[in-house]
Amino acid sequence: MRSYRELFRTPEFTPFFLASATHTVGQTIGGLALGTLVFRATDSPLLSAVSMFGPQLAQVLGASLLLSGADRLRPRTALTGIALAFAASTALLALPGLPIGALFGVVLLQGLVASLGGGVRWGLLTEILSKDGYLLGRSVFNMLSGLMQITGFATGGALLTFLSPRVCLLLAAALYATTALGMRLGLTERPPRASGRPSVSATWRTNALLWSDRPRRLTYLGLWLPNGLVVGCESLYVSYAPHAAGALFACGALGMFAGDVTVGRLVPTAVRRRLATPLLLLLAGPYLFFVLRPALPLAAVAVTLASVGFGASLVQQERLMALTPDELSGHALGLHSSGMLTMQGVAAALAGSVAQLTSPGTAMTLMAAASGGVTVALATAARRGAPERVPVPQES
Repeated sequence: MRSYRELFRTPEFTPFFLASATHTVGQTIGGLALGTLVFRATDSPLLSAVSMFGPQLAQVLGASLLLSGADRLRPRTALTGIALAFAASTALLALPGLPIGALFGVVLLQGLVASLGGGVRWGLLTEILSKDGYLLGRSVFNMLSGLMQITGFATGGALLTFLSPRVCLLLAAALYATTALGMRLGLTERPPRASGRPSVSATWRTNALLWSDRPRRLTYLGLWLPNGLVVGCESLYVSYAPHAAGALFACGALGMFAGDVTVGRLVPTAVRRRLATPLLLLLAGPYLFFVLRPALPLAAVAVTLASVGFGASLVQQERLMALTPDELSGHALGLHSSGMLTMQGVAAALAGSVAQLTSPGTAMTLMAAASGGVTVALATAARRGAPERVPVPQES
């Protein structure tokens, strides 16, 4: 599969794509509204960051307990149920007078539900498109995510100028309900990809199997750590620029869109396979300058440039799929998604804690430096583990 036209002519891809777009807009509007609500109530960079990225912290628990369901549940039923759960929980977050502790409890429950969604969603994509079309399809979904985040954060920022955060949360809940309807009507009923019932023991066994292979293990770490640490920088946009956070999020989404278009569609395969490390270094580099607390225009340029580096994940996911058996594709992609989002939540909490003690700009710089250091360490480990080339004897 080589063209976007061929991609969108594939049965089910378009309704799946549109329902996912609606989910992403709901997620961005809801996340910005929740972060703004918590920051206004507490004046805390830490609590604001954790409120936006807190659901990711529950991903590690979901990856340990629920992930076997990614290949053992009917995809349409699972995705519809997940969207409905998000609609109900987001409406609950909009209730006036909800204590901060209860709010964070709901946020963590959302993360637990979402931990199953990544595996189901991306495993279904491999069925709709096959592995050969996965990279192009995933790049389109990543571009979708970038465009919808631009739309969602720009719209959310505008709405928060005129409406309360709670009203914006109700709008996000309505968008999640629309997602559930789109999944239910747009997808056909498929059987699970793997036999057996979802269970904790099955989740642990498959996680251990996936983790046991060194090249796959290094690929997972590369997907989780550098990306997550940079998302820690993003979690501080609200406290760095309280009245323009939506603009910074939109610029980040624009950069991510550009990176995904370039990596997924324009770069030749032979070149793309060598781009993971350079792109991850680009992802971290511009944030090193935030220690100088650049003005909003310069900060927006830095965020846009850095976010191009998120295209590295496409290269890494392509490698992960090449290293994974077909029957474990959903679980493998779910483990990638859950681990990445968990690390993002941890990094958001860490970045918020550092910002409490220093400043948002300083914390962003430290997180970026850590991301760059991890990238170099993983690249070095991968080179050391690569098999040595044996010289081919030359005929005399």
